[in-house]
Amino acid sequence: MNARAPLDWTDANQQLLAAEFARLRARLSKPGSRPARHGAQQRVQARAALDGDAAIDQLTTAFGLSAFERDLLLLCAGVEMDAALADCCAQAQGRGGGLRHASFALALAALDGAHWSALSPQRPLRRWRLLDVDDAADLSTARLRIDERVLHFLAGLNEPDAHLRPLLRPAMPLPFAAPAHEAATQQIAGQIAAAHDAPLPVFVLEGDDPGAQEDVAARAARAAGLACLTLRAEDIPADAADRDALLTRWQREAVLLGAGLYVDASEGLTPAARHLVEQAGGLCLLGVREPVTLRAASRHHAVSRPQEADRRILWRQALGPEAAAHAGEALDQAASQFGLDARTLQLTAAALAPALREPGVDPHAALWQASAQASRRRLDGLAQRLTPAAGWDDLVLPDPQMAVLRQIAAHLRQRHRVHQDWGFAAAQSRGLGLATLFTGESGTGKTLAAEALARETGLDLYRIDLSAVVSKYIGETEKNLRRLFEAAEDGGAILLFDEADALFGKRSEVKDSHDRYANIEISYLLQRMESYRGLAVLTTNLKSNLDNAFLRRLRFVVQFPFPDQELRARIWRGVFPAATPTRGLDPRQLARLNLTGGSIRNVALNAAFLAADAGTEVTMAHVLQAAHAEAAKRERPLADAETRGWP
Repeated sequence: MNARAPLDWTDANQQLLAAEFARLRARLSKPGSRPARHGAQQRVQARAALDGDAAIDQLTTAFGLSAFERDLLLLCAGVEMDAALADCCAQAQGRGGGLRHASFALALAALDGAHWSALSPQRPLRRWRLLDVDDAADLSTARLRIDERVLHFLAGLNEPDAHLRPLLRPAMPLPFAAPAHEAATQQIAGQIAAAHDAPLPVFVLEGDDPGAQEDVAARAARAAGLACLTLRAEDIPADAADRDALLTRWQREAVLLGAGLYVDASEGLTPAARHLVEQAGGLCLLGVREPVTLRAASRHHAVSRPQEADRRILWRQALGPEAAAHAGEALDQAASQFGLDARTLQLTAAALAPALREPGVDPHAALWQASAQASRRRLDGLAQRLTPAAGWDDLVLPDPQMAVLRQIAAHLRQRHRVHQDWGFAAAQSRGLGLATLFTGESGTGKTLAAEALARETGLDLYRIDLSAVVSKYIGETEKNLRRLFEAAEDGGAILLFDEADALFGKRSEVKDSHDRYANIEISYLLQRMESYRGLAVLTTNLKSNLDNAFLRRLRFVVQFPFPDQELRARIWRGVFPAATPTRGLDPRQLARLNLTGGSIRNVALNAAFLAADAGTEVTMAHVLQAAHAEAAKRERPLADAETRGWP
């Protein structure tokens, strides 16, 4: 970010400044006199030693200063840098022992080409805040002070404005660019080159990969011979005066540093940020998630997360040839499953590469684990991650339901082959999502089935807290859903919307604005479900609460029935772990209890605690006592038929 000039240029620049200050001292001592020949020779020698333009000449050209404005800026710099020149200013103004500073009246009397407009707000000295005018006095006698940033630039120190340092940072390019992102960079670079000296449009980078957008901005600026600095949209002040001051300082900084501006609005384009990018001028790039319309001329480019083919390329590049060769097919599987953004993918690959080069490392396990961990970072803050404990053997369901669950698992495992290798993704872009409904009363195994799917496929399982998603504020629910689904795309996690009736119920007739926005929220959800490449599992106790339009957009609907007596007997046979001491338990007798699988597990656990506290094995009596407690909880006492003949 610092652009310190070479030492030889710095020395020559300092010599030229010294010669210019000597010339000004002579003018103040003898107003109207011609420059001394010796001083003129010093300036010629200093310019000859310069490799490029002196700092004062760069400023003069960049900001269009007149000869008088140039000398006035040098006079204000000399007061700070040359004690003798400060003394001359004091003597010329009759203040030999007082304040030593430059004033406009002094400059008008002593410098050639003087014009009153030099200090008008529209002229460069004040327009670009090269000078500040002390408001405590009238314009002609007020103290003129050179801006500290400009003073340092004149001295050969080209460092960012201290007022901007807390807000700006160098844009962070990535080691590698996905082919789609490189194409966007080349398009922008071409548009910049084609503009020549004409004003540039705002380049809007739209998509869900802020890291890649910043990389594209940095690469495009570099292609134009410019540095690139990043400013977060939320850091731009809302107050108009503060925002205008920031804008002016940035526009000046863009000239002094030779830089473009990237405004990161990935968290939302604030009104203040919109105003700034519309007024910024120069090279300005804006990163947003959703398309935006600006009042300024703009060019729009899609920069989203890399697609699967580009992810494979990035994995190979970031791992390096040796580690990528060791990874083999595991690399393709990771690229297919985990939709990581460009920056996260490359950071994960760089950290994993040394391990993959070690002999004996299982590349599939290493890649899968590293990718899964990277994909959890955002989603962990939005939903509850569940550790799957159940497998296929733990599910006790009728054969048709088990067959559908195995189909769902097959869809998850074979997605890459069917979508990519067999061409379904190219043939149809919509409807490839795997939205599934589990319906049945509480305790019939819906959550257990989701756990079994996660364990079978090796995917993460997240339970969604609908109370944290649905908002009473218009538009907030869609925003929450967008964040949720975008975070889930990182790893294709299984999303479990438990007890989803609250959000996915029958869409209402529009009677007021709240009904209209509620329907918009549901429509947005359906759209995200269709486009989500993972499995979204919705559970409900009452299928009748869901309307037909919603059901048509689901890939699978699995009905979890209340278990019959045969299924209940199978559940009772496996509900107690092998280490649990039992005596005289009769699964057929226990199966007469009209309980769901979830209630059976509750009864078994409570019976185990009763037996442990009594210091005996688990018996039918313990189970009966626990069953009565479970029935009381449900406010449905056990029927005589359920316990008749109980030992």
